[in-house]
Amino acid sequence: MRALLHHRVYLTLFCAQLVALVGTGLATVALGLLAYDLAGESAGVVLGTALAVKMIAYVTVSPVVGAWADRVPRRVVMVSADVVRALVVLALPFVSQVWQVYALIAVLQSASAAFTPTFQSVLPDILPDESDYTRALSASQFASAAETILSPLLAAAALTVLTFHDLFVGTAIGFAASALLVVTTAVPAARRSSRDRFRDRLSSGVRAFGAVPALRAVVAFDLVIAATGAITLVSTVNVVRDLLAGTEADVALLLAVSGAGTATAAVATPRLLRVLHERTVMLVGSVVALVAVGGAVVLAAGASWPLACAVWAGIGLGNGLTLMPVGRVLRRAGRLDDRPAVFAAHFSLSHACWLVTYPLTGRLGTAAGFVVTWSVLLGLGVVAVVLAVVWWPRRLTRPVLHTHDDTAEGHVGAADRTGHGWVHSHEVMPDEHHHPVPV
Repeated sequence: MRALLHHRVYLTLFCAQLVALVGTGLATVALGLLAYDLAGESAGVVLGTALAVKMIAYVTVSPVVGAWADRVPRRVVMVSADVVRALVVLALPFVSQVWQVYALIAVLQSASAAFTPTFQSVLPDILPDESDYTRALSASQFASAAETILSPLLAAAALTVLTFHDLFVGTAIGFAASALLVVTTAVPAARRSSRDRFRDRLSSGVRAFGAVPALRAVVAFDLVIAATGAITLVSTVNVVRDLLAGTEADVALLLAVSGAGTATAAVATPRLLRVLHERTVMLVGSVVALVAVGGAVVLAAGASWPLACAVWAGIGLGNGLTLMPVGRVLRRAGRLDDRPAVFAAHFSLSHACWLVTYPLTGRLGTAAGFVVTWSVLLGLGVVAVVLAVVWWPRRLTRPVLHTHDDTAEGHVGAADRTGHGWVHSHEVMPDEHHHPVPV
């Protein structure tokens, strides 16, 4: 980790991510309370729909950004996205109708759909060493988890003297600070894709997910995260206010408990990845999250603050363990010039999962109650885990002895030279030096 602290470009971008995350966390709390203020007991419907609008923007905008990521300076993309986000959140306190919330959220999240996959695609370019990249992934996830702890606590403190509308100002400050930090950073240009046609660049990332077993499994794991995480992101306001009879500040505190679970995963995962394969860590995380959802079903039958805290912490821990290794899998899973498109495609596909679970959680929760809703989400998560195991069998995680000709000399490194070429062994994923792996 000390090596990362001396990497100026990474450190500046990490700080930009951190301040933007804090602002986003304040907005998450404020948006939930705004939904409750506008719709009362139907807040779950409003929040679920708003988050569905967010997912539509992510699913549709990010592939387009990925297709142009090698043609436009990535610093310009990130700074422009921050400016748009700051302006939008400053307008949110003035809304008085639910449709206005949806419209502003669409613009806000379209900008986020440009910023986030662009930022993610920069990290492997500035940190080519896998151990450094793993630490950077851990730091990024820890920052996200710390935000879910720090922002709700800051929000809880602020709500003692301010209204929740004022929290949007803090969000704008975070985005503005992020833009200033990115402006001062020399962000490397993306490697230009060999695909000239926009249509080919647009589809290259999604095609990679169809061709690589590990990437198909990643989407299944994304569905587990979406099915379990929707409970904390959509239902927390109604659980605290209606089921547990808590206050606005208690909403922030329960969200912080979930963040503490994710922070624990961020600290533990790099150590786990030294001895376990990414597939194993992701399976363990998925099981932990699903067990926690089982606890949520019990919670719905009998309100209990200790059980609620255990459930929210378990979902945060399980989702953190599942999400943390994803970047390493994406990094290994395709050609270098397709990397921005692969990261953008994952951003789109993962949020397509949220597009299913957000409105499902909000609307089914209002119509049928917590027990039915959370049981449906639990079943969806179990099916997704089974698909992940089938699509990415253990045999494809083992090293494969194979041969390269002299055109792959830069790839083979310390491989042995034989009369037929360079021979070495590692887990194989399709790229410019390897043929597609059979299912």
